[in-house]
Parts: sequence; structure tokens; C-alpha cells
Amino acid sequence: MSFKQQILTLATLPLILAILVITVLVTSQSRDLAQSSIASFEQNMLAAKQKGLTDYISLALSAIEHIYKDAGPDDIEAQEEVKKIINQLNYTEDGYFFVYDFEGNNIVHPKQPFRIGKNWIDLEDPDGDKVIANLIEVAKNGGGYHYYKWEKPSSGEIADKLSYAVALDKWGWMMGTGLYIDDVLALTKAANSEVKASIERTFILVAFITVPTIIAVFLTGLLLNLRERKMADSKLKELTQRIIDTQEEERTRIARELHDGTLQNLVGVRYVLDLAKRRVKDGSKEAYATIEKGAQTLAEAIKEVRRISHDLRPIMLDDLGLTAALEALTHNFVENTGIKVKLSSVAFKNLISPEAKTSLYRVAQEALNNIERHANATEVTIDISSHPLGLTMTITDNGQGFPKKKRKNTVALGGLGLRNMQERMEHFGGSLSIKSNKYGTQLIAKLPRSIYLSHAKEQELA
Repeated sequence: MSFKQQILTLATLPLILAILVITVLVTSQSRDLAQSSIASFEQNMLAAKQKGLTDYISLALSAIEHIYKDAGPDDIEAQEEVKKIINQLNYTEDGYFFVYDFEGNNIVHPKQPFRIGKNWIDLEDPDGDKVIANLIEVAKNGGGYHYYKWEKPSSGEIADKLSYAVALDKWGWMMGTGLYIDDVLALTKAANSEVKASIERTFILVAFITVPTIIAVFLTGLLLNLRERKMADSKLKELTQRIIDTQEEERTRIARELHDGTLQNLVGVRYVLDLAKRRVKDGSKEAYATIEKGAQTLAEAIKEVRRISHDLRPIMLDDLGLTAALEALTHNFVENTGIKVKLSSVAFKNLISPEAKTSLYRVAQEALNNIERHANATEVTIDISSHPLGLTMTITDNGQGFPKKKRKNTVALGGLGLRNMQERMEHFGGSLSIKSNKYGTQLIAKLPRSIYLSHAKEQELA
């Protein structure tokens, strides 16, 4: 190897090592972030099913309370009436209630009537779990959850199931109900496969970009070293933006899945309404209270879905545009913090590219989060205006401002949130600047006219 080649090799090796290290770090962080999101999603789904089970059990206990509380330990007539009620409490194709006595004899099982009257205390699932014995033990200990495998009525296949069991001590009964969690496990498995495929695509893309770049650097020599380093910086920015885009896509997907998955929670409302229907038909005075409870449960479910979906990615941003999404964001901010917000915006309609709308929304969202946590402000003003050079969003608060040592270069000395906001603007060729003093802080985000979908549409703003 000649001296020149040695020099070129020494000049190239740092670039190769830097790209490899950055790729590994970015990939590792992407994997960790994705797996953390998937784990959080799985826990939330399981928590929702657990909440649904406790609600179902509570409603079932309410349905039989008027009979059970006045019945004696050997009241056969009352027991028959309770069995009849429980046998009718099916809330989905795979949702039902079951009853066993403490000896393991089945008393109620609407989906598998062949079990009634027989002892199943030694029944084991495919994993060796003594299902009935463990459910009875859980019920005797005050009630709780139990995971096992059981035949799914809708498909006839063995699937993972989560049940909640309680004891009717007076009669020596265990009553329970369960939800199948194979859908949660399937979604988690699919998400992990997608993360793995995404990481593999990233490696291929990085390799496809890096190899030609390294060859070009080696052949062109030291005179092009500076140029190639700039190119590497550009590729790094593209990779960073790709991560941001992937995060946005993941938020959109999870938001829609959570929205669709709320059916399990709403089943509880359906069950309350069915119960209320029966009470109205029977002329019960408790019908109104049951309907009111169902309405409250439905309102809470709707509010929770709206909050989760909006936090992940506001559907309004895609359907109604930036202004409507910001109005919803500021409305929620006012409700949660009590801080007054005044929003002034041009009616952009569909003139801005979807990526630019998302970036502006995220900048506003991060700014409001910072104001809530750090500013001690009482008023906030958000102004979005269009001009011949592009678009400007100004966010001003009357809080205490940044600490003195950070006021000269707030973005450089700020945290990850401010740097992310700056990177979002720079991706479109824009800028982010912050002015701060003891009377408040002003954030100015500017984007060029290239964010508009077409020059013709841009003229409509005039």
C-alpha cells in the first residue's frame, strides 16, 4: 500500500467507524423506544381488560344482590333463581359467567353445558395449570385475577384467557368471568415483527448509502474529505428525520388500534344498558340509577379514548387541519392547567404539507408542555401568520422566563425537547429562536414557503 493510499485509508477509517457507531446507536435507541412503546401498549390493553372484568363482576353481583342478601345457606329456590340470572349474563360471543362450588362441581356454564353437575377440581390446561382449583383458591382469598388457557367458544381453539373470580361464601360458590387475551398477544407479536423488519430496512438503507459514499471518499482523496464529511452530516440528518417520521407513524398506528380496541370497554356499557332494559321491563325503581351509571361509564370511556388518541396523534390534524388541531390542543391545555390561551391563526385549509403541519403541531405541543412545567405563567398567546417568505408561529407567555445563564442561547443550553423542536424546523429549511427575560418567554418558529403544497395554493392566502 502506497503512502497516498495509507493517507486515504486513515482519512476514511474515522468516517467508517463514525457511521458504524452512529448506526448501531440509532438502531439500538430505535429498538428500545419501539419495544418500550409496545410494552406500554400491551400493559395498557391488559389493564383495560382487567378493569372490564372487575366491572362485569360488579354488575353481576349487583344483578343477584336482591336475591342473595336475603337468602339462607340452604335456600334452594334462591339458588335456582341466581343460577338462572347468571346463566343469562352473556355480554359477547366469548363473554360469559361461570359458577363452581368450592368442591369443584360446576353449577353454571352457558357455553359448555356438559360440565354442569360434574366435578372438575383436577382439570388442567395445556400448561399444567389446575384451572378450577386455582380459581376457587383465588375466590376464597378475597377475589382476584388468574391467567390460564381455555377453549374459545367463537373458534373452538385453545387461547390465553384472563379471568376474575369472587366467592359467594354463604353458598360455598365461586363465580367468575373472563376475557380472552389472544388479540393482545397477537398485536404485540405483530408489532415486534414490524420493529424487527424496520430495523433491518434501516440497516440496508444505511449500507446502501454508506458504501458508495466511502468508495467516493477513498477515490477522490483528501481534497474531497471535507465535502464527504458534510455529506455524512446530511445523511445523519436524514436518518434522524426518518426516526422522527417512524415515531409519528407508530403513534398514528397505536392511536387507531387503541381507538378500535375500546370495544371491550364499551361492552360493559352495553351490559349496563341491557340490565337497565330488564329493570325497566320489570318496573324496578333501580332502572334510572342503572341507566345513569351506564351513561357515566360511557362518558368516561369516550373521554379516555379521546385523551389517549389525541396525545398519540390528533386525528383532527389530518381531518380538519392545523388550526382545528391547535384549538383542541389549547382547549385541553386550558382545562388541565387553568392557564389562559389566545390562539390567532390563518385558515390554511389544506395548503400546508402534512409533514409541516405535524412539525408545527409538535412544536406548539412541546412549548405548552414546557410552559406548564417551568414557566409559572398565567397567559399564553399563539399567533400563526403567513407572509411572502413563508409562515411564522409565535408563542408568548408571561412567565418567569429561562434562568439567566440560559437566556443568551436558550436552544443550545436547553433540553432534548428544545433541540427536537429546532431539528423539526431545520428539516424544512426553517429556524427556531427563543427570547426570554424575567417578564416571559417568546418562541418564534419560521418555515419557508416551500412547505405549501403548491405556489398556486399559496397565492390563496393573500
